[in-house]
Amino acid sequence: MSAKPFHLAIVGGGITGLVLAIALHKRGIHVTIYEQAAAFGEIGAGVGLHSNAVRAMKICDEAISAGFQRVVTGNTWPSKKDQWFEVLDGMSEAPASASELLRPLFTIIGPDGGHGACHRARFLEEMVPLLPEGSARFGKRLLWIDDPSDTSKPVTLFFEDGTSAQADAVLGCDGIKSRVRAHLVDKNDPEAALPTYSHKFVYRGLIPIADAVAALGEERAANSMLWFGAERHTLTFPVNHGETLNLVAFVTTNDPWPAKGAHHLTLPATREDALRDFAGFGPNVLKLLHLTAPKLERWGLFDLAERPLPQFYRGRVCLVGDAAHASTPHHGAGAAMCIEDAAVLAELLGDASVRDTTGLQAAFAAFDANRRGRCQWLVTSSRRQADLYELRALGRDYEAIAAEIRTRQAYIWNIDLDAAIVKSRKDLAQRLALGLPAAAAPDPTVPFPPDINFHLKDVEA
Repeated sequence: MSAKPFHLAIVGGGITGLVLAIALHKRGIHVTIYEQAAAFGEIGAGVGLHSNAVRAMKICDEAISAGFQRVVTGNTWPSKKDQWFEVLDGMSEAPASASELLRPLFTIIGPDGGHGACHRARFLEEMVPLLPEGSARFGKRLLWIDDPSDTSKPVTLFFEDGTSAQADAVLGCDGIKSRVRAHLVDKNDPEAALPTYSHKFVYRGLIPIADAVAALGEERAANSMLWFGAERHTLTFPVNHGETLNLVAFVTTNDPWPAKGAHHLTLPATREDALRDFAGFGPNVLKLLHLTAPKLERWGLFDLAERPLPQFYRGRVCLVGDAAHASTPHHGAGAAMCIEDAAVLAELLGDASVRDTTGLQAAFAAFDANRRGRCQWLVTSSRRQADLYELRALGRDYEAIAAEIRTRQAYIWNIDLDAAIVKSRKDLAQRLALGLPAAAAPDPTVPFPPDINFHLKDVEA
């Protein structure tokens, strides 16, 4: 493919930034990645990526999907390969090793392979060799962006180290604590760029699989489990090719987050803190918590549910992934949405009609119209999903809970991404033909899942 006559700056070198950089490079687009850390790296442990994410990876670059397949871990038992999560009563006294005593409340079957997870850092390691040589700049913490109204002039990025850089447009892939996001909001209301606390926090732990088997039995340790409970829930699933169990333990609280704002997402904690927070749970979850490290971290869960952005771009600056629509993790779909974003945006920017700044802004507008509704739905729906897991929304009506979860997950997993890209390209062509690359509301014809009293009144279709 012939090279495009423009240069794009990507702010952020996490999963979103790297996937997007690789996808754009494949389409002949010159990119430079500006990462504030001294090297590429991802915080957190396991990340779930399912069929919609894999389809998006393949659209971006088949090599990304191939790298993911090298590090992904699914359920170990062949009989569980299509299982997203088996749902269990986390407060039950019945031992998990006795499946005849602790029966599942229900099981959610996933599409095309069930649950797939990997360590974030291992996935990142697979992508780094795919980047164009010399495309990364490290130690670049963004201060602000100057996007002149005269589009013949470049956009300038200013960094804390006193340096600056120029590009034809900027793609903000800098996650939940995005500094690029501040460029899009009203300067008289800077808090509009900040995520808010969902009143949930999480403990994370990695447990050797042999220890997990001793605690839960092989079936429950080797496959993905979701443990329901009042005001708390836990997820357990294998990572590292089945050698490690990833434990994610969620707590809901009325208390404010102790640290100041979303720029302090973690606080030091201990194993004893976690055990105290899960007092009243059954022995299965407590055994796992006893196997965690003595020193843990408490991760505050922030999102953009209360401050959704009116659009994902402004001028020649566009937000992608968590920078645009940071969500809580209760659908296990946040990273997948980021990769979907990258696929749609790469296809738009790679379109033959996009040759200049007018085309760039039209592509950003088409991306916004195609992606904003779906992504902001996810942010709100994720909060609802936690209410289902923790028995606030429907109590212990497990039949109703299962039906609602299945409907919500199906909407996430079953997207026809190829059709979405065709639709967004038609939108791009229309904007360029009419000379109207302005922002638009999300396309009202993009399907949303049936409402059936899902309390989605805050989401505009």
